[in-house]
Amino acid sequence: MEQFTRNELTFDVTDVGPSEAEAIVLLHGYPQSSASWRSVFPGLTAAGYRALAPDQRGYSPGARPVGRRAYVMSELVADVLALADQAGIDRFHVVGHDWGGAVAWALGTDHPDRLRTLTVLSTPHPGAFLRSTVTSSQALRSWYMGLFQIPRVPEWLSLVGDGRVALSSMRRSGLSEERAHEYLARMREPGAITGALNWYRAIPFEAAAIREAQPVTVPTLYVWSTKDVALGRKAAELTGHYVSGPYRLEILEGVSHWIPEEAPDAVVRLVLDHVRR
Repeated sequence: MEQFTRNELTFDVTDVGPSEAEAIVLLHGYPQSSASWRSVFPGLTAAGYRALAPDQRGYSPGARPVGRRAYVMSELVADVLALADQAGIDRFHVVGHDWGGAVAWALGTDHPDRLRTLTVLSTPHPGAFLRSTVTSSQALRSWYMGLFQIPRVPEWLSLVGDGRVALSSMRRSGLSEERAHEYLARMREPGAITGALNWYRAIPFEAAAIREAQPVTVPTLYVWSTKDVALGRKAAELTGHYVSGPYRLEILEGVSHWIPEEAPDAVVRLVLDHVRR
């Protein structure tokens, strides 16, 4: 499977491993792509699992709709379900990082019947994140989310001067030079940076849904890393309060926000242990 479609949008997808095996859907974050899982795929497929990683809405060249309302969480979740349906998968394991983690949390809340297990890297539960903004330094860590609400300016800042601002930000937060240039190249494609930023610009439409969300009942693994400059410990510690099913928190010492790229062996080990329980 190389592509799937939904509402006239065409998404690129990496699909590796036995087609009849249990499926693990991997969801990337900002400003990444399915390539963020490149070093994770071999360990999952060697263990006998099918791994599917889409380039999500705003990232696939054929799926960059205009307007921030096209990027509300219900649309992002529906894209993942369309992938599963067209891949012939009823229930699947989901692993999400960064914004992909937010989509994974929403799947766990709204569609627990479709999930076998839930694994989230870096991203705390949305309720825990909101609570941490008034009980810790999380609001200061998240200053860029306010900047991203401004039309056009963040696009210019990200790409001006051959993308030096974006490259510097990614490198300072722990991403390798090679991966930073790879992700910047994707953001330079027509409509890509605006599509990626529209995930942030849709946040104002989500507050009510976050407040009303029920606890997650799906078996959940949450992985947080101590050198994450964007997401702090308080939100990580609060996340367990929003899961009523089996829950496990794992902390990776000395690892940056970019967990799939920096610690793929740890990701494979933790995910396999979780999905086999």
